[in-house]
Amino acid sequence: MKRISYIDDFERWRASFSFSIPIKVRFSETDLYGHVNNTSVFVYFEEARIEYLKSLGLFSEMEKKKYGFIVADLQCDYLREMYFNEILTFFVKVDSIGTSSFDIHYMAQNEKGDVTVTGRGRLVMVDIAEKRSQPLPEHVRTVLEREMDKQNVS
Repeated sequence: MKRISYIDDFERWRASFSFSIPIKVRFSETDLYGHVNNTSVFVYFEEARIEYLKSLGLFSEMEKKKYGFIVADLQCDYLREMYFNEILTFFVKVDSIGTSSFDIHYMAQNEKGDVTVTGRGRLVMVDIAEKRSQPLPEHVRTVLEREMDKQNVS
């Protein structure tokens, strides 16, 4: 497997995920060769990220329009081909926490358990009314830290 810059110990990293959702590859998400189009993976990341934030209770305040998370950057490493009608399991976890942002990591596995893609991205907390970044509220930081603590126990 190729070296992935944001992963030090692949097996330890892989074992530290606890949240996942299944995503079935639709025909419209494939290319001429029947592979998942490279841009479709970013849509899968979005779906998994939103479900993860919902599971942490961090989406409700976004729905109230108090604050939101903006994707500041997003990276993907393609490891194996994915095909129409496959059911992929997308995993998401918090990797690091800053003052007004946090990094999350992604991993997808096919039905055989092979890792097909990995990814990482930074989410920045923004005040929707002010339209600028803001420090993570204490309750958000607490939730994110609890998530990171769960990974370290595994």
